[in-house]
Amino acid sequence: MKKYLSFLILTFLISIPLGFAAEAGEKGSQKEVRAVYTDKGAPENAYHLSQFIGDVEDLEFDEGCAENARVGETCVRFNYKAAGNHGWVGAYWVNPPANWGDERGGYDLREAKKLTFWARGEKGGEHIAVFRFGGFKGLFSDTDIHGIGPVVLTPEWRQYVIDLDCRNMRYISAGFGFCVSKNYNRQGCVFYVDDIKYE
Repeated sequence: MKKYLSFLILTFLISIPLGFAAEAGEKGSQKEVRAVYTDKGAPENAYHLSQFIGDVEDLEFDEGCAENARVGETCVRFNYKAAGNHGWVGAYWVNPPANWGDERGGYDLREAKKLTFWARGEKGGEHIAVFRFGGFKGLFSDTDIHGIGPVVLTPEWRQYVIDLDCRNMRYISAGFGFCVSKNYNRQGCVFYVDDIKYE
């Protein structure tokens, strides 16, 4: 378990572009999109915000935040307190819920070309070490790991794109995730994400 947690910590804190996708099929001339998050409890949400690592007690979240949602009725609000001993916290949307790679449930996302999502900070200047997908190891390991970061947020919604070219998206159970650290957010921070999907 200690070796596994060390691996997760290293992959979270590594400052390289790291991402995640969707099973796509043809529907007329448009490709079907697999959503990670559109609204709280939306039936099209394919992944679940249920896995946390690091100073998990430092992170509060509200998946049904109606405060200035980017699309639909809700967005996800995160409040990072920056008080724990690890100095960082990470969160993941996964499938099935509470999966660390030991259960079957990921998706074949090879038809997706990009992962898009919207994010904003409460004040601006909030520093996110990485937004990413993949990287879980276990009986049903993810076939890739990728993302972007560091990202400094603005108080306005901004769309971010993770290019999936040359990524092995055959099986991804660790959908979307992020890591935020105390080093760059000494007083903690509040930020929001919305409309996370694979296209």
